[in-house]
Amino acid sequence: MSEQPERESMEYDVLIVGAGPAGLGAAIRLRQLAKENDQDLSVCIIEKGSEVGAHILSGAVLETRALDELIPDWKTLGAPINTPVQDEEFHILTAANSIKIPNFGLPKELRNHGNFIISLGNLCRWLATQAEELGVEIYPGFAAAEILTDTHGTVIGVATGDMGIDRDGQNKPSFERGIELRAKYTLFAEGCRGSLSKVLGDRFNLRSDESPQTYGIGLKELWEVDPSVHRPGLVMHTAGWPMNLQTYGGSFLYHLNDNLVAVGFVVGLDYQNPHLSPFDEFQRFKAHPTIRPTFMGGKRIAYGARAINEGGFQSIPQLIFPGGALIGCSAGFLNVAKIKGSHTAMKSGMLAAEATFKALREGRSGDELSDYPQTLKSSWIHKELYRVRNFRPAFRYGLLAGLLYGAIDLKLFGGKLPWTLRHKHADHLSLQPAARCKSIEYPKPDGEVSFDRLSSVFLSNTNHEENQPVHLRLAQPSTAIDHNLLLYDAPEQRYCPAGVYEIVQEEGGDPRLQINAQNCVHCKTCDIKDPTQNINWTVPEGGGGPNYPNM
Repeated sequence: MSEQPERESMEYDVLIVGAGPAGLGAAIRLRQLAKENDQDLSVCIIEKGSEVGAHILSGAVLETRALDELIPDWKTLGAPINTPVQDEEFHILTAANSIKIPNFGLPKELRNHGNFIISLGNLCRWLATQAEELGVEIYPGFAAAEILTDTHGTVIGVATGDMGIDRDGQNKPSFERGIELRAKYTLFAEGCRGSLSKVLGDRFNLRSDESPQTYGIGLKELWEVDPSVHRPGLVMHTAGWPMNLQTYGGSFLYHLNDNLVAVGFVVGLDYQNPHLSPFDEFQRFKAHPTIRPTFMGGKRIAYGARAINEGGFQSIPQLIFPGGALIGCSAGFLNVAKIKGSHTAMKSGMLAAEATFKALREGRSGDELSDYPQTLKSSWIHKELYRVRNFRPAFRYGLLAGLLYGAIDLKLFGGKLPWTLRHKHADHLSLQPAARCKSIEYPKPDGEVSFDRLSSVFLSNTNHEENQPVHLRLAQPSTAIDHNLLLYDAPEQRYCPAGVYEIVQEEGGDPRLQINAQNCVHCKTCDIKDPTQNINWTVPEGGGGPNYPNM
């Protein structure tokens, strides 16, 4: 390849990578502080999605605590938060029946009085307008592909990926060089398993003293249902079937306004059976006698999938490094017991913004924002996550033991039992060889409540320029066949919710792994679950991927 032209460069006081709740919360707080102190402060957000909200996927039931602090008059300003929780149900499912747990028997974490059912993507779109009105520059369609550092290793910004490169790495006529965005401090708000956040974790050894992060994959559909079964404001959760008693998982049904119901299913990525398919578990869940009536006669209008952090308090890494910090789900502030993380993500961004603003007022740049982890430790985030720290690890003993432990720990002792359970190992180490595990026969989609992968990906509005380098990179291509197929029956064919990975048998030849990268919905599950960590998820051209409406 010929020598590439130099990249153009842009300078800011603060650069934020990712326009989710954490990144937008940080940007808004920075500009609020600048305005309050009559100080000029340039703040820029870059977002890999084609628009703000395009890659945002969450349940979502919103606890407004952080938003109340950030924008107290959000109701007057027209935030898209319109469906208060009116009723709640929690069910334990068996294959044919449902056991409803009385609400008074649930810990407070599973109660949602005062919360709202929302589209998190739409909330982020609204937050972006608030940020821009305060003077924040937001550039969607720009994927951060490279961390920039100075000669001392200090982070000084990021570079966006080059555009217009073909599958073989050659420049097309449309080639455009990426841009360097440099800043005194860079905040990484990429969401769960961010590609650059992962690099930062390795480069600065940010996880040296913590439990490994553990994850789940969350799959979600949005339905327009028959008005006769619609219950605006209903929050329903389930545990149990179709998961076996040793596999962590559960579901949600959230009834929004306008006959819309968001339904989702989460499977812990520490599952052991390589034959398990989270996508197919989700589809057969909807056929349960308690669930199916909600969707009969309805119309499925959107689909998506996203990995979520489940490690909790003991898996939060070191948050700072020279020149920047991790915020939101890049660090992992999800409250698993509450099944909520937007409020904690936003608050972490606000706290990082306050530490950054203080540093800039003191004339600093490129050092560690030590005030951020200190103020976070004294904040309600720390108290909230510490209380539920043992909820997720307890499920290593199985569903029933985990539920019993959670009830005792949270309801009877308020999360104050004097120990902290550790996560034993990373999720990719949990798979057992296929020969030792029971195969799973999934029913064929019925086209009424259950569907196949490709029709689902179509509803995600996923689009990538096909003639570009494959962004799912194999360290050793042969490993997919010699190890994954041989020992685990190629589990990537099943844990991917979008049909990206496919074992193809060449006529008269050997099997090979085909990567249909154009289907990728950016869930990051492959990067997490691959048994040898052979798959590295990197950013495609900016603007590629899903385009989620109302998710």
